[in-house]
Amino acid sequence: MFVIEDDIHADQMSKFEARADALVELRRLAAIPWDQDPNTAPCTNWRNCGREYRLIEYDTTTMPWREVASTPALNISAAGMRWLLPEG
Repeated sequence: MFVIEDDIHADQMSKFEARADALVELRRLAAIPWDQDPNTAPCTNWRNCGREYRLIEYDTTTMPWREVASTPALNISAAGMRWLLPEG
């Protein structure tokens, strides 16, 4: 299982069975301006904040799920968009 999470706000955005599908969603998020949903940060200081998307892989055969890997993926803010994954 692959989860896209906003690391700053601990906001789980979406879940995917395949890494490729999660990357498609990250590319979609990268195409949305920082001040439009879902990229608008959920905090009251959203104009000066942003989203730091992280791609987290879980082993779902255990309960609770076991985190296998957690990788910074994409940052979006008023300062711009920055890919952190080579696949971006």
